[in-house]
Amino acid sequence: MSDYEDKKQARIDRYRERAEQARAQSSALWKQSSDMASAIPVGQPIHGARDQRYRDRIMKKAEQSFAASDKAAYYEQKAEAAENNTAISSDDPDALAKLTEKLESLQIMQTRMKQINAYYRKHGTCRGFHGLSDEDADKLISDVQYHPWDRSPYPAYALSNNNAAIRQVKGRIQKLTEAKELGYQGWEFDGGRVVANSENNRLQVFFDEKPDEEVRQALKGQGFRWARSEGAWQRQLTDNAIYAAKAVKAIQPSDGSDPVKIQPKRKPGPKH
Repeated sequence: MSDYEDKKQARIDRYRERAEQARAQSSALWKQSSDMASAIPVGQPIHGARDQRYRDRIMKKAEQSFAASDKAAYYEQKAEAAENNTAISSDDPDALAKLTEKLESLQIMQTRMKQINAYYRKHGTCRGFHGLSDEDADKLISDVQYHPWDRSPYPAYALSNNNAAIRQVKGRIQKLTEAKELGYQGWEFDGGRVVANSENNRLQVFFDEKPDEEVRQALKGQGFRWARSEGAWQRQLTDNAIYAAKAVKAIQPSDGSDPVKIQPKRKPGPKH
């Protein structure tokens, strides 16, 4: 498991732990509320301000129990969302390899859909197609009734959608490849340094001492986030990250250079 995957799993575990803590808190508060309520005989009217305050505390604990239960559900949902998220993040150091694998899978699927359609046009059935079970073949044929305007197991829109996904993945691969090959440059500033970490795909800001609140707010305003595991303020390594860093006065190069201008120039794209 990569460092990125380790961090993802650690985040899921934190959500699960917080959900469990909130659930336990909810149970404890509900028990306290119930125990307090059991001391009041059923139907007994309120006797004075002291009794009213006691009953108010019962209601407050019940409300706190409900709030803790909602909090537990919130963190449980976040854990499930993180666990089920199969999207490939550009932040992942293995993003290029994963995107390349995804591209190959989409391309194989595109070819397979075309071959099955051609087989169906020739034989009037999908049965007998290499690697396709009779059950799956019959399912494809039965699906034809749902798109009678296109009498193919895989209608034109399915091929078009898959082709669009192929183009999208190719575009992401191109951008990530260009970013790695470009070789962003970091710089020194008074009180720290900016590092273009191509391995982690991060523009990282390291301070010699903890920056003051104004500087922290400026970094947050430009999309930088504190990463305790790295000991740095960082965001995804892109052209926009460089422009964002330029906007934070406290981290400008100590030699007076322009953070944007010190970056290597991109090669001009192909002319159309």
